[in-house]
Amino acid sequence: MFSHDSEALDAIRDGVRGLCANFDEAYWRAVDERKGFPEEFVSALTEAGWLAAMIPEEYGGSGLGLTEASVILEEVNRCGGNSGTVHGQMYNMFTLLRHGSEAQKREYLPKIAAGELRLQSMGVTEPTTGTDTTKIKTTAVRKGDKYVINGQKVWISRIQHSDLMILLARTTPLEQVERKSLGMSIFLVDLHQAIGNGLTVQPIANMVNHETNELFFDNLEIPADSLIGEEGMGFRYILDGLNAERTLIAAECIGDGRWFIEKASRYACDREVFGRPIGKNQGVQFPIAQAHIEVEAADLMRWRACHEYDSGQHAGASANMAKYLAAEASWKAANVCLQTHGGFGFAAEYDVERKFRETRLYQVAPISTNLILSYVAEHLLEMPRSF
Repeated sequence: MFSHDSEALDAIRDGVRGLCANFDEAYWRAVDERKGFPEEFVSALTEAGWLAAMIPEEYGGSGLGLTEASVILEEVNRCGGNSGTVHGQMYNMFTLLRHGSEAQKREYLPKIAAGELRLQSMGVTEPTTGTDTTKIKTTAVRKGDKYVINGQKVWISRIQHSDLMILLARTTPLEQVERKSLGMSIFLVDLHQAIGNGLTVQPIANMVNHETNELFFDNLEIPADSLIGEEGMGFRYILDGLNAERTLIAAECIGDGRWFIEKASRYACDREVFGRPIGKNQGVQFPIAQAHIEVEAADLMRWRACHEYDSGQHAGASANMAKYLAAEASWKAANVCLQTHGGFGFAAEYDVERKFRETRLYQVAPISTNLILSYVAEHLLEMPRSF
């Protein structure tokens, strides 16, 4: 059904692991404790070229596919890190890469590949619409050689550590379009020019050390050539990026799952109670084994989604199912790992509680498990739409 060059992927794994060895769990624990951003890690990953993996060689990147990108992010999480600090640049790239003009690509992609610019943010979700994207209220009105943006976004991540943002706004009112998915457009926003000149950023404190924000647009003016692709076709454009996003998040969850399982297995072998390793008890070892099986099964769907995406097939179903299976598997592995460690699992120095919080996010974001089930029921099983 699909195949990949395991030798090439092993070389990527080795390279990423070598870099991550310089950013051990104590580093990530310290970042989490101060609710900081791992600037040193992101810079190192950028300088090593890993974040430019999917940028074509002609624009300064490596020209690799979603398969290779997924391995990079998986390994960061498997090494105890958090790919949520960098994954935006991977999937936000698709909209610019697939639908940007040649002038836009030549202007921005080489600078992104070189680390001179970061494209870490995507402004889609709104407070009153959530994942009902076609109902967004943020508007972009053409006035001469500019667009004027008004509206609000929420859960927009890494604004403080990004130079550019992909923004979805409605350019034609909903009541004036033939289909509700039409009339939305994609823009590339220069955050340095926008913030304080019509864009206000309000950070959102949250249970995960995840840099995310609420955005307020008040007559923000952006150049007309900020438009990516054709006006009104933005929803279709952004779906490419969202399928890539879900597949990459699945890979991160697989990395998390493997971290939890390896951590739990080691602890179960080392921890002795009543004169024997706790891993000798089937009540301890069976749940760890089950979690391992489920992570491995999710991994297979990840490979299928990557193969379909990289070969130009429609990967929507596989991307959604990969994300669902991997998020479920990583969460089960997280609970098993915490249970195996007992009270020590709650101690920050073991890192289990930090990774436990991080992987829980993916039951909800970037799309909730319930919406994936709705997608599968409607599009694969041909059942009536539930919303």
